Amino acid sequence: MKRIAVLGATGSIGKSSLDVISRDKENFEVVLISAHSSREELERLSRQFPSAVCVFSGDTGGKEKLLTAIKNANACLIINGISGSPGLEPSLAAIESGAALALANKETIVMAGRLVLRRAKEKNVNVIPVDSEHSAIFHLLQREIFNHSASQGITREDFYNRASQGFMEEDIKSYLNNHVSEIILTASGGPFRKFSLKEMESVTAKDALTHPTWKMGPKITIDSASMANKGLEIIEACVLFNMPPEKIKVVIHPQSIVHSMVRLCNGALYTQASIPDMRHPIHDALYWPETKPSSLESLSFDSLTLEFEKPDTEKFPMLNLARKAAQYGALFPCAYNAANEEAVAAFLNGRIRFTDIPKVTEYALEADWSLKYDDLETVLKADNEARERALSFIHKLV
Repeated sequence: MKRIAVLGATGSIGKSSLDVISRDKENFEVVLISAHSSREELERLSRQFPSAVCVFSGDTGGKEKLLTAIKNANACLIINGISGSPGLEPSLAAIESGAALALANKETIVMAGRLVLRRAKEKNVNVIPVDSEHSAIFHLLQREIFNHSASQGITREDFYNRASQGFMEEDIKSYLNNHVSEIILTASGGPFRKFSLKEMESVTAKDALTHPTWKMGPKITIDSASMANKGLEIIEACVLFNMPPEKIKVVIHPQSIVHSMVRLCNGALYTQASIPDMRHPIHDALYWPETKPSSLESLSFDSLTLEFEKPDTEKFPMLNLARKAAQYGALFPCAYNAANEEAVAAFLNGRIRFTDIPKVTEYALEADWSLKYDDLETVLKADNEARERALSFIHKLV
């Protein structure tokens, strides 16, 4: 049996993960579950999974308790469904424990991707993307690269071990650069896709929390409305798949059926399509590298309509700000994430307007974040400094 830890168990990713696990109790054992804000729900889950260690990380010393629990869980796979920047240190703890990391916390890669993937490589630990977009790219690219690797005499097991650590090997990077012309991330467009910029100035938090296709937590839902979420995914894709930002494209796809696309140099376009249900990429991560049957709903082509359109970067400036951060590298992506988190919190608290979110982020990015990092302390210091800069600007807006 695979021993599974689920971090952020009471959130949308955590609940979906436990649902998938519950469908195959013969192959999975939940050994650790954690929650940060819902102690009552965690207690309910402890009764449902009595063999699991339960950690509530929302009280004094909670973070240290969680990191210790991860170290001692002896898990085979750790699913990180924690929301936002608090997910970084648990991701690193998971890698240090020797468990495979099923990563739904995109901030881990945005804030410290090079450090995280380097440690995964050093520990020979697999990092498996769970975001629907990056899961799609991960599996599409692996199938393409596997065909190439097999012709070079590389075994299936060796290939998967290498390719799961961020496609960092030089021969794999070279192959991608020569054979993949672009990666295309799809975005639903959120609730304000057809709003004018003027209309967006007066939207409320309630308006922004109404997502047309996905059911998610409040922070990621606001990010989807501003398209900061797609900005974070641009940065994440650059790091995970060793691609320059100019090769990462975004297209609006309101139905959220096509999760990402890969275009090869010969013009062929490969897509991954499924209904908008996070249990699908979670299922794939749990069984990776195998492909196993699923009891989840399959995509039907009956009365299926797919729409695609170009994103409006004037209405959604968080996209270009993310590209700027990805292009500059170093600690700019960390600053982008930190400023956005503070801006989203201020918007949810009614302190700033929705259209102020990119203004706060842009102001934070105007500082110098070019310092190269090689340790967690440097990343956390930059994260704190970017938040202070963002908060100083928010204070001026209030």
